[in-house]
Formats: sequence, C-alpha cells, structure tokens
Amino acid sequence: MKKILIIEDDSVISEVQKDYLEASGYAVEVAASGDAGLQKAMNEPVDLIILDLMLPGVDGYEICKKVRQEKNIPILMVSAKREEIDKIRGFGLGADDFIIKPFSVGELVARVKAHLARFERLTAGTGQQPNPKDQIRIRGLFIDKLPRKVFIDDEEATLTTKEYDLLLYLATNPNRVFAKEELFERIWGLDSLGDLPTVTVHISKLREKIEQNPSKPQFIETVWGVGYRFNM
Repeated sequence: MKKILIIEDDSVISEVQKDYLEASGYAVEVAASGDAGLQKAMNEPVDLIILDLMLPGVDGYEICKKVRQEKNIPILMVSAKREEIDKIRGFGLGADDFIIKPFSVGELVARVKAHLARFERLTAGTGQQPNPKDQIRIRGLFIDKLPRKVFIDDEEATLTTKEYDLLLYLATNPNRVFAKEELFERIWGLDSLGDLPTVTVHISKLREKIEQNPSKPQFIETVWGVGYRFNM
C-alpha cells in the first residue's frame, strides 16, 4: 500500500484530504507543522508528499529543498498563493506539482494517482542492461533512459522528475510542435485545468540547465503562438 504524507497545519483540510485518500486505498499520515513534517519526510518511508507552503516552523519551500536533496519521490505543493513567482520557486526547488487553493479533493486524489503511477512506471526496470534504444545523443546532449540521467558535454545536469520527463518526451518526438495543453496532459497526466504556466516554468528551468545560451536555445525552441519544438 502506498503511503502519503500530508504536511498541513489546517486540521479541517488535512482530515478531509486524509479521508478521501484512505478511501482511495492509500495509507495516510498527517503532520501539522513544518518541523514535524520535515522529520517524518526525512525519517519515514513515504511514497508521496502533499506539502502546504505556509506552515508553522519550517516552511514548505525549505522542506521541499531538504527532501529533494535526499529523496526522489513526488512532491505536490499546495498553496493559496497565486503569483507565478511562487510556482517558479517551488518548481525550482524540485516540486513535481503546484496546486492552488481552493481545489476539489477529487482533483487532488486524481493528481496523486497520476504522479504515483507515472513515478512507478519511470522507475521500474532500472536494473536492466543498457540498450542503444535507451539512449539519446543529440549534439552535446546525452539522455540515458534507464538511470534517468542527462549529460551536457559530458557533465551531468541535475533535473527534477518533471524536467526530465518533459525533456525526454520532447527529445523522443523531435521537430514536432507541441501546444502547452498537450505537454501538460502528457507529462502531468491530467487535463490542463488552466494551469499552463507550469509548462512555461519547466521549459525555462530546462533551458537554464541544458542550453549553452538559454535566451537563444538550440534544443527547445519556442514556436510563438503555438508551443514548443525540440530541434534535432
């Protein structure tokens, strides 16, 4: 049974989330403060974290940063903050999703299921032997699928789970233009739900990590008014 950790100081919200997730077949634990949440996240086996940003003690950003340094599990940030800078900061620290309050608990459960299923698929079979089909080489970019590693001119680039997923999807479908809506549905596994800035933020972070000059990208090109294209 997958274990979910909810770090949320509002007991009404956390109890509703807990009830719905348990009804969906998950084991759920709740931490009501940042300090307690960080301790549980670092010391207990959990498969996914639902992380509020505004917490007593350690805030959600710091928790995300510390957990991501040690664990590669899905982290879903939730917040009443609507500014794009908050999303940018969250994704930059390694969050896999950013959900704005208020949201339906049904939507939260759907996102949890999608992230867990995708993470399980992507981490399966990592003990297999390398196969040329599991590697992509384009100029100075090298993607090794089994260990989920990316190298630029022989130096490893550290990508978050969703940054890697997005890069791999684009690189395996080169020279094709993808709308933001399609990329969100493919990578996040859900309808876009008006959350398209998520794609823009991830493209920007990817360019910073793989492009020699992010303002003049050679790999991920913006097709204005349409979306993005990966250039061979």
